Amino acid sequence: MASKSNEQIVMLPFLAHGHLIPFLALARQIHQATGFKISIASTPLNIQYLSSTFNSSSDEPENDHIHLLELPFCSTDNDLPPNTENSENLSLDSIGKLLSASLSLRKPFHSLVSDIAAKQGHPPLCIISDVFLGWATEVASSLGTVNVTFATSGAYGTLASSSLWLNLPHRGRSDSDEFHLPGFPDSCRFHINQLHHFLRNADGTDSWSKFFQSQFSLSMQSFGWLCNTAEEFEPGGLEWLRNFVKLPVWAIGPLLPPIVLKNDYSSLSVAASGISTRRAGKKLEISIEKCMEWLESHSPASVLYISFGSQNRTSPSQMMELAIGLEESAKPFIWVIRPPVGFEPKSEFRAEYLPEGFEERMEKRKQGLLVRNWAPQLEILSHKSTGAFLSHCGWNSVLESLSQAVPIIGWPLAAEQAYNSKMLVEEMGVSVELTRGVQGSIDSKEVKRVIGLVMAKKGKGGDLRSKAMVIKEQLRASVRDEGEDKGSSVKALE
Repeated sequence: MASKSNEQIVMLPFLAHGHLIPFLALARQIHQATGFKISIASTPLNIQYLSSTFNSSSDEPENDHIHLLELPFCSTDNDLPPNTENSENLSLDSIGKLLSASLSLRKPFHSLVSDIAAKQGHPPLCIISDVFLGWATEVASSLGTVNVTFATSGAYGTLASSSLWLNLPHRGRSDSDEFHLPGFPDSCRFHINQLHHFLRNADGTDSWSKFFQSQFSLSMQSFGWLCNTAEEFEPGGLEWLRNFVKLPVWAIGPLLPPIVLKNDYSSLSVAASGISTRRAGKKLEISIEKCMEWLESHSPASVLYISFGSQNRTSPSQMMELAIGLEESAKPFIWVIRPPVGFEPKSEFRAEYLPEGFEERMEKRKQGLLVRNWAPQLEILSHKSTGAFLSHCGWNSVLESLSQAVPIIGWPLAAEQAYNSKMLVEEMGVSVELTRGVQGSIDSKEVKRVIGLVMAKKGKGGDLRSKAMVIKEQLRASVRDEGEDKGSSVKALE
């Protein structure tokens, strides 16, 4: 591969932690493989967030080769609350405004890349932009460089999102709640309740449709796409996505810390303080040591880990039913809790959101550990005591879970999560879906039944675990880089 050089790549992620994290991981991989200088452009608060993830103890200071460049942005000019620069803790209405606001980055981004070209005497080698920021293809073209689109989700979920917005195939259907989605095999059917209400109600003239149809169409004019997945893991999804976008698609994932993809749990424990990119800017309510100690007190594959990601929440009634079902299941669990929908996301978590005396009973019995706001997810999933993950099926969480062979109980809540969940259940057999969305019906008996089913050592639980183990090996093989023995994702990145 190329040696250290003056070549530069400019990256442009979308304004969400679930996009920023894979972009930073990709920047690190590209620099390591090529020696190219990488510049990541984003708004000031997102740059601050990325900066806080840099490992200050690194032998070679990271900011020597990965540069963080600010794009001016004023949230209040875009009808957003003050200091709002990413999707964290935003309502859906505000996320719609954030999408529209991202279009205002075009002019400052053009100026920034133009300045880079003037300084070095030629344009950057390429611009790697988020699939949600398709306008970067036009910026790249106007400045004489190449644009490559990066889809931070998997191939199946990316194809589903793209095709749904570009085709709106569910519109005008009254005969059935199921429909075929262009790009997928005829036998594959999607259901209307897998679509979030803003997509369900889209008709092509609304602001959501206008944004996504425009950005996906522009992204399909780029040189090619990068996808945060692996050939062995998603062969079907990748084939269908390539046919749909009619461009090269390089599977360069999973973009996870290298230590997570090694069978070395002891190293992970030692390195626990440094591996979780998501810890940046988070106030730890519980120490990693306390989490590990609690897990150590339980037997292998006996603990259920529950988290819905950094920007998803359940309804008050769903949270209550989940708590009752957890208690009745008698299975040990770690649950990352946040105020339910209808309450201020950053407010103090109140005992009344849960059954009376719930937290005290769980603590006394050593059945449950409730963690407010944020937990060291990678460390928990990597621990031998963790047996299943009740998850929103966000793509980063899916990769983290399956890289450790931990099967999933799906509860998709937003974005492309329902399509990820569909794939995990139907194509891969590593998940059981509990319910969908904030409106989804859920009762404690079903919670108890599904937890028992998935965590059983034999039967369905054993089957899920053995399939998850196969995927764990596929993911690890894809990033193997030992001399001549290179995994598919390593070759794709080259």
